[in-house]
Formats: sequence, C-alpha cells, structure tokens
Amino acid sequence: MFFIVEPPDYEVMACFLAASLREQFGDQVALVGYCPDIKLDQVSPNVTEVLRRMGCEVRPFAVAGRFSPAYPHGNKILATMEPRDTEFSAFFDSDILCLRPNRVENIIQDNAVSLTPAASMNWGKSDDWKLIYDVCGMAIPEERIKLMRQSGERQRIPYFSSGLFTFPEQHRSPDGRSFPQVWMDVAHTIDAHPDVPGKRPYLDQISLPLAIQKSGLKWNILPEEQHFILGGKLRGDALPQDREIFTIHYRQLKVLKETGLTATSRKMLKRQAGVKRIDKAGEDDADNE
Repeated sequence: MFFIVEPPDYEVMACFLAASLREQFGDQVALVGYCPDIKLDQVSPNVTEVLRRMGCEVRPFAVAGRFSPAYPHGNKILATMEPRDTEFSAFFDSDILCLRPNRVENIIQDNAVSLTPAASMNWGKSDDWKLIYDVCGMAIPEERIKLMRQSGERQRIPYFSSGLFTFPEQHRSPDGRSFPQVWMDVAHTIDAHPDVPGKRPYLDQISLPLAIQKSGLKWNILPEEQHFILGGKLRGDALPQDREIFTIHYRQLKVLKETGLTATSRKMLKRQAGVKRIDKAGEDDADNE
C-alpha cells in the first residue's frame, strides 16, 4: 500500500492514513510513502519518525522533466511507476482514512484494476472523450457505469476516481509493459495533444480508464463502502449508520472534523505510533496523552 508524503499538508494527512491502514489491515500489508525528490529534505523529522514507528519507509521519486510543464497531480502516476516487489499494489490518496477492519482480498482482483466510479464527471463532453480515445488509437468501450454521486439513472462512459485503486504488479500488456508504464504513456499522449481541452488537472483521471484497457486489464468496481467519498453533495452529513463504511475519502481536514472523525484518526495514530499529535513525536511518549 503506498501514498504520497508531501510537505506541508499531505505529510500530516499521510501519517493519519498510515495509522489507519496499519490499524485496519494489520501486518498483512507493507506501507510505503513517496515524496517528490525535490521536497524530500522538507519532510518533517517528526513525520519521518511517526511513519517509521508504523513500519513505513519514505522513498523519493524523481519529478524533473517527467511532465512538461510540471504537473503535481501526476505525482500518483509517478509514484505508481516506482518498483515494488509484490503481487499487488494499492494506491491511496493521502486524504483517506480507514475506519474498520479490512482484508486485502476485499480490494483486489486478478487481471483487474480495482477502483470505484468517480463521484461526478467534471471533465469532458462526448466529443472530448471520442477525441482522447482517437488520440490513443482506441475505441470507446460500450460499457457504461453510474457515477458515485450522480442523480438519475443515466449511465456514463467509464470514469473512475484515481484516489484509491489496486492493480497486479506483475501483469504485462500485450507489448510487454506494466500497467503503470502504460498509464504514463497514455497520460503523456493525451497531455501532448493540443486539441484536448481542459486536461489539467484531470489528466490522471481521464487517462486512467484508457490505461486499464490498453494494458489488457479489466476494471473491477469496488463497493462504495470501500471508498466512500465525502464532501460535495455530502458536505456536513454524518456517515450513514445503516452501512459498513470501511474507507472514507475526506479531501480536507475540516471535512474530517465536520464528520466527527478527527478524534478517531488521532486515537488510531496514538495506538499505532504512540502519539496523538505528529509534532510531539520527538518528545517523551508518556507526555502525549
């Protein structure tokens, strides 16, 4: 399981995420935090220590020249391309929290990228989707899906959240490339085409379904309970009590507070790393109650 550790905001969120992953998945998973190499020396020593206590290494990845101009939203693609010696990998946005005991088997599937539909579709008209499929030499898939927060029953072209996804590391496309390599190539192809409108900051999401298809994988749509996206239409709402929500995507710390889960995140951090406050990691644990 891997995620971005980027100062200043995403390094704090990453610590809460790591604690929740360790709490809910236990020792069946390895944790890796990735930081853009140009910001590695800015990561707080307290953050590094907190993550270390949870068995999570912070690794750098190169950013210079990978996208032109620079594209910070593409960091998840760059992190996905980093080598990992495992059968499956799972990416989590840093602003995610796991709430109940879970199993790896619930979020993976052979020969598939497992993920959820996007909450809404903020990019693209029908002609725009036709353009990017044409640019990549692909046909638009016949399958249609319902987005997570859409009203009505209209089915949409497959469009997924890139905030949480799992994929088989050892899979190779028909031309011998890994899924991350295909994703990067598709993203570059779309990014370089001058006629694709408004592709940033949506490039990672609009390229994702094409990359899944081009790599020869399927998409496995996870239950919403495995990636429950807060904010937007649900801003200020409490979590539904009649559903077992495993994982929430809160987007902003103030949304976490509005949902009443700030204390939960701190308790998990305390249990897993010995502190409720990350800035206290260098002090005596006995003083951090």
